[in-house]
Amino acid sequence: MTGFSGPLHSMVFRNNDLPILYHHTDSIAIARQREAVGATRYQLLLLVVGAALAALPSSLKLGSSFQLPGALSALAYAGVLVFSYRSSSRKAKSHWQLNRSAAEFIKSLCWRYSVHGAPFDSHSTDADALFTVRLEEGLRELTKVGWEDPRTRVPKVAAGELITTPMRQLREKTFSIRKETYVRDRLIEQRNWYHRRTEISRRATHLWSASIGLLTMLALFLALLRTFSLAGSVHLAGLLSASAAACLAWSEIRRHQPLIAAHSLVEQDLAAMHTAMETTVSEVEWPSAVYETERIVSPQHTDWLVRHRS
Repeated sequence: MTGFSGPLHSMVFRNNDLPILYHHTDSIAIARQREAVGATRYQLLLLVVGAALAALPSSLKLGSSFQLPGALSALAYAGVLVFSYRSSSRKAKSHWQLNRSAAEFIKSLCWRYSVHGAPFDSHSTDADALFTVRLEEGLRELTKVGWEDPRTRVPKVAAGELITTPMRQLREKTFSIRKETYVRDRLIEQRNWYHRRTEISRRATHLWSASIGLLTMLALFLALLRTFSLAGSVHLAGLLSASAAACLAWSEIRRHQPLIAAHSLVEQDLAAMHTAMETTVSEVEWPSAVYETERIVSPQHTDWLVRHRS
């Protein structure tokens, strides 16, 4: 249900009510994220597989000299190079981050326009024109650092309206309805999202920390056996070390630990804004309160917190 009035004249506003430019940019960000994360995952997996194959006995031969484990190990390492080259040439990570920034910028600006957030408050003489100017200015800044505007190559996106009918409808509602809609469909939704992401990162941190600890202890045990001449081969220890290193690299790439702190802080800030909006924020203070909330949920703010909590 989107863009309609309910029994108490309330209104539900969802992502479906945002312009097609947002949806197209968001879909590109999701696709490039999957590509970038998948490429890294496969590279780490192939490195472990290559180490595992290299640890197999050299007696596994085809004919008199061709060692099958060695050949398969070489293929695994070659696969790592292929994925590395493909990721470098396609720049999936860069496109993911740029399109995510663009999508969130568009979404934030649409919310600010729809509920009279600054600078689109009730005293704005031409909010539609101001919205278009601010949107184009922000997107131009992103193009300077590599973002590709889909409107230049996708006619459907170019023809789509920047201000949708539900956005106009919400903007025309009374302050109490705009406030209720924003708090419920934006602020609380974001609070719940950050809470879920914190829990996911916390569980992932426990999982990968336990995996790294277990693999390292097994490698230590084998190294001690070799120290006292109780084991003659270190191949398995090398495999365990490679596996532990891959787990550590994956955990660092996914930034689980710093994200726990960053997302928790954002959730706390949103909780404080929620309380203020429900109790003390007046209609006069509303535009700046919405602006501050959108600043808190911006990807740039989260990245800043991650960097300072790492």
